[in-house]
Amino acid sequence: MSTQPLPLPLEGITVVAVEQAVSAPFATRQLADLGARVIKIERPDGGDFARGYDTAAAGLASHFVWCNRGKESVAVDLKDPRGLDVVRRLVAGADVFVQNLAQGAAARLGLDAATLCAADERLVAVDISGYGAGGPYAHKRAYDMLVQCEAGLVSVTGTPEQPVKAGIPAADVAAAMYAFSGVLAALLRRATTGRGGPVEISMLESLAEWMGHPLHHGMHGGGTPARTGVAHAVIAPYDAYPTADGGQVLLSVQNDREWRRLAERVLGRPELGDDPAYATNTARVAHREETDAVVGRALALLGTAEAVGRLEAAGIACARLNTVEDVAAHPQLAARDRWREVGTEVGPLRALLPPVTLPGGPEARMGAVPALGEHTDAVLRELGVPDDERAALRREGVVA
Repeated sequence: MSTQPLPLPLEGITVVAVEQAVSAPFATRQLADLGARVIKIERPDGGDFARGYDTAAAGLASHFVWCNRGKESVAVDLKDPRGLDVVRRLVAGADVFVQNLAQGAAARLGLDAATLCAADERLVAVDISGYGAGGPYAHKRAYDMLVQCEAGLVSVTGTPEQPVKAGIPAADVAAAMYAFSGVLAALLRRATTGRGGPVEISMLESLAEWMGHPLHHGMHGGGTPARTGVAHAVIAPYDAYPTADGGQVLLSVQNDREWRRLAERVLGRPELGDDPAYATNTARVAHREETDAVVGRALALLGTAEAVGRLEAAGIACARLNTVEDVAAHPQLAARDRWREVGTEVGPLRALLPPVTLPGGPEARMGAVPALGEHTDAVLRELGVPDDERAALRREGVVA
């Protein structure tokens, strides 16, 4: 057995991305974490518009810091033929191309996946859109919240009185994850056939897949699941319950054996384990208010730590209702050494290691978050663009 350390799996792979916002940048960031070289193409006049979403990350935009570490930023005006030529030359030397421009924009530039793959069968080219290349919604604007609504996620999220969107950009993240896995699949196919090919991802189709449980529940006779806050539409008890010290504890009883343990060892009401009104999940859902009241009264007498301790001792799945600040200080993340620092133009910032761990090889490559156009000159020099031409391109605003 070899004792040589394994390389990162995507070392030697070059990715060119004409990307903005979250879906494409999050996909390509994961490729960068796994060792790929990612060249990010941005507009000279401000770059990826996600750079301007906020200034919460020490003056930088939090979305941008999250989605763009480990990349090289090349600022190029694609509307200028000279700028477009630079990108085409980069794509000619790339393994993967990713774009999430507005529907139709990449095709007008000749940067859509079909066109690029027709010219180079080894290239893996990814088109990410809101609703896909065809159909009545093809040219509809597709921001994350809007797609959450179209995919039905908002209809099943929130309280009975108020639907709400997810607190994270779920449609963007879903599309990013399928783009990431699609690239890996296409690269594997290329390794065996020599052909990469186009990859098409839509935000709507990605999030509709994530809606699997509500869709199957509704399509096959169960009706649309009710909005239940943090509760579960078809399981009880499954909710957040206040504790004596002002905290909240969430618990989930997945089967009737667990209910009997909860009744005996936490609620102090062993008779409820066999009571027909509570003994089965179907009965507990039918008597949800009474079930929640019984659980709530018992936990309200306990502090958060004591409640969690009793639930865990009884083998009942439970959690604290953590804030974002709690997650940043989470003892499990700390114990597993999941935090690192990444470089930025304003200094190092904390970031989580990606969740894919590959023992036996180097740690994920968590490179710096690039400043706009930070790598333009170096990349143009690689392409053989002479000094005087680079200066002219910069002077005329074609690059920055």
